[in-house]
Amino acid sequence: MNYSEVFSIPAASAVCYSGYRAGQVPGVSYPTYSQVKEDLLIVQQHWTYIRLYSCDTHSKTVLEVIKTEKLDLKVMLGAYIIAEENNHNCPWGGGVHSEETLQNNRVNNQTEINKLIELANTYPSIIFSLSVGNEACVEWTDHMVPVAQVIEYVKLLKKSTKQPVTFCENYVPWLDKLAPLVEAVDFISIHTYPLWEYKTIDEAIAFTKQNYQAVAERYPHKLVVITEAGWASTSNGQGIPREHANALFQKIYYQELNRWCEEDCILTFIFEAFDEPWKGSDDPDEPEKHWGLFYENRSPKLALQKKIAYKAEVS
Repeated sequence: MNYSEVFSIPAASAVCYSGYRAGQVPGVSYPTYSQVKEDLLIVQQHWTYIRLYSCDTHSKTVLEVIKTEKLDLKVMLGAYIIAEENNHNCPWGGGVHSEETLQNNRVNNQTEINKLIELANTYPSIIFSLSVGNEACVEWTDHMVPVAQVIEYVKLLKKSTKQPVTFCENYVPWLDKLAPLVEAVDFISIHTYPLWEYKTIDEAIAFTKQNYQAVAERYPHKLVVITEAGWASTSNGQGIPREHANALFQKIYYQELNRWCEEDCILTFIFEAFDEPWKGSDDPDEPEKHWGLFYENRSPKLALQKKIAYKAEVS
């Protein structure tokens, strides 16, 4: 399916954005207006679309900054839904909850969906698409939600908003488990991480293409968007071999991914704009912390350094 059949805005470059800096943690402390403004002024130099994961204080600040500062950015806004059923396959043991917790989570999720509806209708010129969740159906998730319930959330969003609706998930469940969801969503959103699947940089882009094509060929009548693809610049060896994660490989993957997506007109959100120090373990080399194309101090990594230097020379 052609991009223009789903979105009324032109295809452009995209990135996942989370602005949490050292000492800030989701649900506890949030980036300030001025910090978000600083980030988005950087982001808009490279990307047109950003993806936000939840309807929390941070996302509301982002939308406020874009509107107030009149920034040329469009947003895919997500509702972050949490576990509604147990998942004993979660490898770190975080997928099992009491029935009371699950019931409270169901109430929380409905509240989150309601917030998404409210924000979608408040910022219709900024929010160009909606997602009902993130990695809530894959076999290893710690926040498993039944596919049937995801479908109900999609139906509610489509009834209450005007933006196209999707669900963001690893590519694997889309090939079988999420088949019932395909007809409910306006487009399919997949995640592909060759680095997490022990691929070398030489295998990376071919593997990403295989992931995308597997889903696109399974559902030729649906637009497929990549809502996460990236390469970590550091690893402590836990889950990702140390020798596979560095800034040079990140640059190579980023450039090859951009080239392919531009040639084939595939909307792809690079993961991600800035390093996130709050994620993962206390180990500073924890790979979860190092997917940004900018360091936490907002200086560019190798993938963007030449681009920034060139802009500085011509400005």
